[in-house]
Amino acid sequence: MIPATPNRIRLKSSMAERFRAAIDGGSRGNPGPAAWGVAVLNDDGESTEGHSGAIGRATNNVAEYHGLLEALKLADRKGADEVEILADSELVVRQIQGRYRVRNPDLKRLFDEAIPLIGRFKSFRIRHVRREQNKDADRLVNIALDRAGVVGP
Repeated sequence: MIPATPNRIRLKSSMAERFRAAIDGGSRGNPGPAAWGVAVLNDDGESTEGHSGAIGRATNNVAEYHGLLEALKLADRKGADEVEILADSELVVRQIQGRYRVRNPDLKRLFDEAIPLIGRFKSFRIRHVRREQNKDADRLVNIALDRAGVVGP
């Protein structure tokens, strides 16, 4: 018998655990009150669960990175091996893909936090989608801002 342990143990099966999510971040003002949203998607692209949170005053790009980080942490907690992230921030997508350099110190700190999280997965893909294809994650951002009592456009 294997003794119980408080550490999480991943039991690998022949089928990889897939995690797919749409992410978004936004601020009312730039910088301004900001929040992130993560819409977990099924294989048909339908949202099955949503997560969001306010992060205080930040730029839109910082909020987008927070969405990415929260999605990566959620994928790790769920034991995912294969991760696909959909985002409407071309900047974040291209920086994570290594196509754009990260020059802003605030974004560099968040980028440096994301890279080791990405390395935990057997397979990782991030791709840019149009804003219209990211409505669930965008809605979650607005819910978080509204709950935080932020008034604005």
